[in-house]
Amino acid sequence: MKIKSLFISASLFFAALAAPVWAGDPFRTQNPHPIGDHTEAAFNAIFRDGNYLLAQSLLETAVAQEPQEPLALAMRASLAYDSNDFELMKRYAERTQRAAQALKEKDPLRGNLYLAVGYFLEGGYLMKQGNYLAAVGKAGSVFDHVEKASQINPNDPELNLLRGYLDLFLSKYTPFSQSDQVIQRFERYASPPYLRNRALAITYRDLKQYDQALSYLNLALAETPDNPELLYLKGQVLRIQGREQKNLTLLQQAQGYYQQALAKQSQLSRSVTVQLNHENNAVGFEIEKLQQNPNLASF
Repeated sequence: MKIKSLFISASLFFAALAAPVWAGDPFRTQNPHPIGDHTEAAFNAIFRDGNYLLAQSLLETAVAQEPQEPLALAMRASLAYDSNDFELMKRYAERTQRAAQALKEKDPLRGNLYLAVGYFLEGGYLMKQGNYLAAVGKAGSVFDHVEKASQINPNDPELNLLRGYLDLFLSKYTPFSQSDQVIQRFERYASPPYLRNRALAITYRDLKQYDQALSYLNLALAETPDNPELLYLKGQVLRIQGREQKNLTLLQQAQGYYQQALAKQSQLSRSVTVQLNHENNAVGFEIEKLQQNPNLASF
């Protein structure tokens, strides 16, 4: 379930990070690239507000009104994956590739980024079909187009955020860690801050540097305090610390953040909702056991 959630986060991240928003590019302070305002609204619903329910309806409008905008198509493919509608995901992944190919003529950086996104999504579909060899082949195309985008502007903030998140996703499957490069890419180039801080929090969580993860989560929450995904992530990190330290206070704090996220679970993606409910039930059991036996050696 954790891998699936990370795939959804990665694919949505790639979709969102490969495009700026209308009249105010959140990644660049100069030369903003406009997109449709329907797509912008869906972007904000997911990443600023953590509201997938609203984003679903906004994306339907965006796809209808802005059919050549690859950001909308890629985000729609990602939500189809979350709903286990893999054929729909495949269709939108292919549409993302076609739109990106057309975009490459006037904006080669974004065009190549979206081609990488489209191939990444197609690889996810192939993995779900059990065609792992073909999925690995798509990974080569992903890196090829990311590299082409990098040759255009290696310091581009959206490019570096995308590449960092791609490295984070692939680290789940490879024994080699590039964590120092990932962190440097996020810290030096990534923007906007709330997405950068969220990405760094996940990176430090996976490196088991939990105090650092919490510091970045606090920064992200300061900017987007009502995002239930961030509340869930903070509860998750506190629970890990509480389990390791057999610390009742930390476990109770984790439960508090889980319950804040659960109050808005109707707007979360299906996979996150399932995992959130599972972890909330588990931390309640862990609190009860530790209250009954403070000297408990392990859960």
